[in-house]
Amino acid sequence: MVNSLMVKERFLLAKERIWGIESESILQPKCRAYFVNVAQFLKMLCENWSFVEEGKIRQCPAEELKSRNKALYEDILPENYGESYGNPARCAEVFGREYGSILSFLYAEMRSLIPYVFEQRLENVVRGMELFLEMYGSFCCAMEEKGELPDYEALKEIAYWYVSDYTRAATEEKLKDMLDTDSDFALRIIEGDLTDERYLYYFGEYVTENEIRTFRHLNSLSEETLQKMADTYTEGYRIGFLMGNKDITKKKTVNIRYCLGFEPMIKKAVENFRKIGLESTIYRAYSSILQGKSMNRNGYYGAIPNKQFDFDHKDDQALVLDKKLIQVRLEALKEGFEAHKKQAAVFGGPAVQEIFGEALIDLKEKPQALHLSEAQQKLTVEYMSAAGEIQNQYIKGEERSFTIIAFPVPEIGKDFAEIFDEVIRINTLDYKLYQRMQQTIIDTLDKGKYVLIKGMKGNKTNLKVMLHNLENPEKQTNFENCVADVNIPVGEVFTSPVLAGTEGLLHVKRVYLNGLEYKNISVTLKDGMVTDYTCGNFDTEEQNRKYVKDNVLYHHDSLPLGEFAIGTNTTAFAAARKYKIEDKLPILIAEKTGPHFALGDTCYSHAEDVAVYNPDGKEIIARDNEYSLKRKEESGKAYFNCHTDITIPYDELGEVSVVTKKEEVIPVIEEGKFVLPGCEELNIPLEQL
Repeated sequence: MVNSLMVKERFLLAKERIWGIESESILQPKCRAYFVNVAQFLKMLCENWSFVEEGKIRQCPAEELKSRNKALYEDILPENYGESYGNPARCAEVFGREYGSILSFLYAEMRSLIPYVFEQRLENVVRGMELFLEMYGSFCCAMEEKGELPDYEALKEIAYWYVSDYTRAATEEKLKDMLDTDSDFALRIIEGDLTDERYLYYFGEYVTENEIRTFRHLNSLSEETLQKMADTYTEGYRIGFLMGNKDITKKKTVNIRYCLGFEPMIKKAVENFRKIGLESTIYRAYSSILQGKSMNRNGYYGAIPNKQFDFDHKDDQALVLDKKLIQVRLEALKEGFEAHKKQAAVFGGPAVQEIFGEALIDLKEKPQALHLSEAQQKLTVEYMSAAGEIQNQYIKGEERSFTIIAFPVPEIGKDFAEIFDEVIRINTLDYKLYQRMQQTIIDTLDKGKYVLIKGMKGNKTNLKVMLHNLENPEKQTNFENCVADVNIPVGEVFTSPVLAGTEGLLHVKRVYLNGLEYKNISVTLKDGMVTDYTCGNFDTEEQNRKYVKDNVLYHHDSLPLGEFAIGTNTTAFAAARKYKIEDKLPILIAEKTGPHFALGDTCYSHAEDVAVYNPDGKEIIARDNEYSLKRKEESGKAYFNCHTDITIPYDELGEVSVVTKKEEVIPVIEEGKFVLPGCEELNIPLEQL
């Protein structure tokens, strides 16, 4: 109680100080304009705090909720972003490169307070307000004492200690949201009344016609269809444990991640999970530097106001990141898990519902934005490796699982309703039919020592992928027969390749990975490791390489080929071609529409020692590669904590052939068609195009 009173007092003091900024004229005009602008935004947040605290949000009409929601986000919308202080280029133009980077960071951090207003997390709001006032005070003091801007390094120091001082609290809060069912802000809304679409505004996320139309579409579906969607999602999660030879009865919680508008389905999923003994945690995708920000939103979220804003600020930690701060973060993570170790032990893993079909945007790499130095990139890699090890101590890889499913949103175009129905059909295809045909493919691949993959029609792919030696082919296999469990929909066979001898060029003319477009991406492999890479997105080779290294290699100098797979879902490919949405498919579906190659860890990361079997009873022995085996000596060198699939579509695929120990070449796919006897049905959707 004392703490909450102290926080309330800090809030009132900060609020009073911010209210007075507009009447002060200490700063030069351009600085005053900036701080007045941000102060006005914080005043709007405080007004919304009272609006939520007093319960008015549940009583006012939809039009007022819509107006308030837009006011919170309109400054960074694409049409306004050119003049926004959130735009690093604009800030650099006004204040110069160095001061512009700090003030743009500060602006972005203030925007990260919006969710805390709606969740009524006062201490989080106060932290941000106090950071703003400390920065403002520094400018005022420097102007009064010297008549100039404050020392740049002193401003960086303020940002540094803000991150350092609050990292422990932020990390503990993040883990609590993921592991503890008491953090139920979103769950209470979802399990409430969903008949009135005003509930969409209660979350505090940006809401557009896209989310409203999504909700209306789901609300128009029959109970049977909604239940079918939820059942596919939750059964995929349950079967994932079963197929992975993991005991789901040890688990008590599941983390649901989804996008606003899908609450009618998510509500039924919560009920389904509860029936199998799992309570749901649902946390928001974070946007503060304290809890980690990136282009990939991890958690639930609404409309993205401006992807360019997210892209411009994804590396804001470059302002403060050093080895000492990495150590603080790791200590905070360890302490947080220790405080929640009981909940972590019964945490089953995430159940993710993705969306696709959003309007595409051509992102620009801005030199004025903050970027990690090479040293900071290495620190980031070190942190991800160490953090992965800490997490695995408390949430054991050999005991957890996941599932992912995806649905389109109205932005996909005029055929939204038809595409939605088609995706439901794709997500519920007869897995036994695919299981049989995929077994035919696996039986053929198991005869080989390596696989050849070649592109066509301008695709320059020419790869040789080495396979593990099967000492007992009667009881062992290299490939998993993957149906609709962890990765929905059905349709792939995959393996962890042997790295030694795996070599060649992987090339795709156009692909979307984690929401980012890559034109003519190419990756060169030698002994299973990336030795070169580029794309054709930008004017200079330096920009192209940086784009791939930052967003595909995740700052690693190299990554291994962690997975080779053959997607078999020609139905999904044909549907995408029919509706001309190939460029909008999420990787979850796209990876089933041709062979794909994952850079990073294997699919069995942290669970390699758990024996898994195909439906035919054979053990899948290809769970390790030369890197993951290092866990037995030094686990910190075994994992890369990333896994990015790159798919070659059927119509760019010239050949997939397996080469046996006797050098016999057996074609599996030729010119985009499956040629093995027993797999003819896979070609029917392709022939109908």
